[in-house]
Parts: sequence; C-alpha cells; structure tokens
Amino acid sequence: MVGVNKAILIGRLGKDPEIRHLESGVAVANFTLATSESYTKRETGQKVEQTEWHNIVAWRRLAEITEQYLKKGSLVYIEGKITTRQWDDKEGNKRYTTEIVAQNLSMLDTKGQVAEGTSSPSASINSGATQPASPLEENTEDDLPF
Repeated sequence: MVGVNKAILIGRLGKDPEIRHLESGVAVANFTLATSESYTKRETGQKVEQTEWHNIVAWRRLAEITEQYLKKGSLVYIEGKITTRQWDDKEGNKRYTTEIVAQNLSMLDTKGQVAEGTSSPSASINSGATQPASPLEENTEDDLPF
C-alpha cells in the first residue's frame, strides 16, 4: 500500500530558529510555528481565535537559510512530513514528540518585514526535492479543459 505523509502550514515563527551542527557538520534548525484560525460562536456571537503550535525541524541548507533569514514573527509557508520520535527520559519514562520535517519553505514576509541587515532571497527554498516551491508555482500548461 502506498501512503502520503505531507503537512502544509502557513504561520509565524514563535521564536528565532535554534541552529546546531552535528559532529558530521550537518546543520539542524528547530523552531516553533503558530497557525491560527478564528471563528464566531453561534450561541454568543463572540469571535474566538484558536492557535496551534507546531515543532519544525529543517536540515542542511534549509537549516542554514532559516538561520540567516528567519526570526521570531516571520511569516512562512512550510511543506514537510510529519514524524514522531520516541526516547526515554532520565527516569526511564517513554517520551514522544511530533514534529514537521521541513522539505520546502517559502518566506511570505514583504522585504520591509525581514530582519534588519538582511535581504530577502527569492521567496522559495526547496530542500532538494523535485516538487514545486509552492502550490501557486505548479505547471499550469496541461491538456485539461478547465
């Protein structure tokens, strides 16, 4: 059986990316991303905003780019896969975390909103996969009649 594991998120960074380098020299970036939705309660007419926090992990060149261009509050589009890791804590209890491993990232802030002293690269960075940078950049020249 073939499966699909893909997460697509648009949100704001909750903190500056934390970058570390493994002994092999590979860069890894970790940051949180907030996605929000709002709705109005039928009973009271009160507007409610609900925020979900996502743990994001970026590897190699994508990690280096996040370090250089992203900061707390940056608006980004992330495509990636959902993974769950398990480990034992000091007391021997099993611990779990679910995170999105970024495969594609597009910076959505306007140039004036990027951190001072940096310039925004082209809007989209791909981790090397052959998928389009964003849904808007897909090939629209096809034989479909609509």
